[in-house]
Amino acid sequence: MEFESKGLISLEINGEVYGYRLYESLDSLSKTKSQRRSAKELNISHTVFNRRILKAEEKLGFKLTKKVGNGTALTQEGLDLLEEFKKYAIQIEKTSTINIVGGHISTGLLESIDLPFKTNIYSSNDEDAFELAKRGVVDLLTLDDPLIAFERDINFYPIAYDYLVLVSSPNSKKIETISDLENLDFVSVSGSAQRLAWDSLRHYDIHVNIKESVSSQFDAYKLVRDSKNLHTFLNASYFKGNELLKFDTQHVISLVKVNEDKTEVNDFIKYLTNEEGQKTIEKQGFTPM
Repeated sequence: MEFESKGLISLEINGEVYGYRLYESLDSLSKTKSQRRSAKELNISHTVFNRRILKAEEKLGFKLTKKVGNGTALTQEGLDLLEEFKKYAIQIEKTSTINIVGGHISTGLLESIDLPFKTNIYSSNDEDAFELAKRGVVDLLTLDDPLIAFERDINFYPIAYDYLVLVSSPNSKKIETISDLENLDFVSVSGSAQRLAWDSLRHYDIHVNIKESVSSQFDAYKLVRDSKNLHTFLNASYFKGNELLKFDTQHVISLVKVNEDKTEVNDFIKYLTNEEGQKTIEKQGFTPM
């Protein structure tokens, strides 16, 4: 098996994430039995190759390589680690079904449209979805907010625009201006695009009180709906509300390749970004790119 993917495929061991570079090094060494030949094959210096192995051994607490005559071979632990990575790679490559994990809004969009692909879609918040994607057990990551990708310089593919609306309890006072938000009680949603609303309120020097924090926009909506005087900011594609901060909170719904070599993933992204896919997205209440 060739280690050509430059995506997020990795294994997590005792809280440490080991990426594809370590595994392509182990794979090469298992064949060449020479660090120098493997370094040349990977187009890196022998020093860099050796440091990569030593750094991993220090974190893992066991040896990955051993001297054999004039060459270098993998220890049994090194072979076991390489085998674990191959299992993950095989798991991703062996089926045409696209395994997707992502934020509640972006996965909800994908679930609501009739896609010409076989998919398994798992919904979470952006932060938890990203942690799962780092393990390499899915093919595609969807983001309700591109912040995670921006912070880590990860390439992403925009598929739609969305913005936030103010949703208030049925009997709360009418909000007409931004200043009317001063000292009101809010429900926050972790791992969502709400950061744009909070940043905007700070910009306008408006103070609000965060009374509850939930992980789903739908949970936030229920809390606000059933309360006497609570408010929240939710995605306009799914909820109706006051467009007070529409232009301040516009953001991109996007996709990140996890399994870069899977043909179906590339075809999936092409479909969503072409004219037919964009029309389908627009019908779901999102603004096309």
